[in-house]
Amino acid sequence: MTSSDSTQNPPAAAPAKAPAKDPWDLPDVSGLVVGVLGGTGDQGRGLAYRLARAGQKVIIGSRAADRAQSAADELGLGVEGADNAECARRSDIVIIAVPWEGHAKTLEALREDLAGKLVVDCVNPLGFDKQGAYALPVEEGSAAQQAAALLPDSRVTAAFHHLSAVLLQDASVDEIDTDVMVLGESRADTDIVQALAARIPGMRGVFAGRLRNAHQVESLVANLISTNRRYKAHTGLRVTDV
Repeated sequence: MTSSDSTQNPPAAAPAKAPAKDPWDLPDVSGLVVGVLGGTGDQGRGLAYRLARAGQKVIIGSRAADRAQSAADELGLGVEGADNAECARRSDIVIIAVPWEGHAKTLEALREDLAGKLVVDCVNPLGFDKQGAYALPVEEGSAAQQAAALLPDSRVTAAFHHLSAVLLQDASVDEIDTDVMVLGESRADTDIVQALAARIPGMRGVFAGRLRNAHQVESLVANLISTNRRYKAHTGLRVTDV
């Protein structure tokens, strides 16, 4: 090769690296319909209230449609009630807030209705005895992993575990001072859940890993219950330096 050959054929430049995505650049979820299965219970009812108060369209689901509608009427804010299957079908995002004892049975019955949906599991498998709350073992590893196993055609995430049902339902509380740990397999899905959490004043959704890490997030609720009992408080969590 001559010197003129080398100047005529310079080495190709390396492709420019795409800039890293801003982790706080989250999607607009204001137009999505949120269903809350277990919306007549304390945690589900509280989440439904806060999201509706923030302007989200919310449907409460229950095994009995009349119970769901009664709870929706009490909340107002445009909240609707339906049986679990209809709630799942009509919603873009479905929050699972049913008691742990009915978790598997409920999801098994709704597998087809939840197909293609973004599911947010916030169930905490806990037991209680004279010494207080404690985490229960789950064969799949966690409630969220059980949900993923039972709902192969859904996009399962985990979030909203550490929220005080008392504060959620207290109309005199304008802001809930807490971070929400969000777990899932797809960044697009966890970004949506983070954005949904941020709709509630005072809250922030923080990515906390894949579903295999959900066990310690769920079981930490037992520690928070112990803290609340000792200090007569309604504790939340804050993640620092992010």
